[in-house]
Amino acid sequence: MRQGITSRSDKRWFPVSAISRFVALRNKGVAGLAIFVGTIIVLSISLMTVSAPWISPRDPSAINVGPVLASPSIDFPLGTDHLGRDMLSRVISGGSIMLQVALLSVPICLFVGVPIGLLAAYIGGTPEKVTSLVMDCVYAFPGLILAIAIAAVLGPGVFNMTLAIVVVYIPSYYRVVRSQVLSIKELTYVDAARAIGASGPSIVFRYILPSVLPSVIAVSSVNFADAILTAAGLTFIGLGLPVSTPDWGWDLTNGRQLLPSGAWWVMAFPGIMIVLLALGFTLVGEGLNELLNPKLEVQVS
Repeated sequence: MRQGITSRSDKRWFPVSAISRFVALRNKGVAGLAIFVGTIIVLSISLMTVSAPWISPRDPSAINVGPVLASPSIDFPLGTDHLGRDMLSRVISGGSIMLQVALLSVPICLFVGVPIGLLAAYIGGTPEKVTSLVMDCVYAFPGLILAIAIAAVLGPGVFNMTLAIVVVYIPSYYRVVRSQVLSIKELTYVDAARAIGASGPSIVFRYILPSVLPSVIAVSSVNFADAILTAAGLTFIGLGLPVSTPDWGWDLTNGRQLLPSGAWWVMAFPGIMIVLLALGFTLVGEGLNELLNPKLEVQVS
């Protein structure tokens, strides 16, 4: 009877259990601390951006809400830009486009690059050689320059920015998955699966894919940071969304032009937000890579 009561008392509500496990990451060394800090940064900025319509003190697109190029003060904590727009409101709202692009592009890269890498490496032969040649050709171009070329052809817009980033980063997933599958498919347990009559798709998705997923998760976390920086770069050079849209990239462009006049705040605060968001995703990715990579774990131990 006591055992039954104890087992029921040990059961905790799932969100509470998940939060306690997340907090426990701080005790898993540098990797766990990096994941903890990175997740806090990403969640804080994401929550701020989602809540922007309710917490922004002013309309981020409204002009002449204050003096032109007013330095940070009590009325305008982050100052105003050259159109008299409130920089605090624009900083709160400016990350929505970058987050949308990242949340669209990374899953597409994952669901396209991973299956191609799995199947090409497992099948081998001519399909693998042709696919690798195409991916290597794309990978040979500098990522930002290729994204700029694609976005310039397609024109501005969230979908076009997403497509440009997808084309650039699919080879990264392909190369990671392919290199691991080439070694995993020769292991004993894969040979045993073939011996018991398992089909090709079953071997690939049931036996090989679980061994590849840890590396894919780590790559996707870092890819979020790359997508954020690429989206900021595209907007910075005018290949993002219309100027009227609150965006950190546009504020960087305006701030660069206004910097000689001494209006450092127009460029500084949006730049800090981009760096923080990219840093958060990078910390999560590097921490996951260290925790989920068994080779690193063996070396540390």
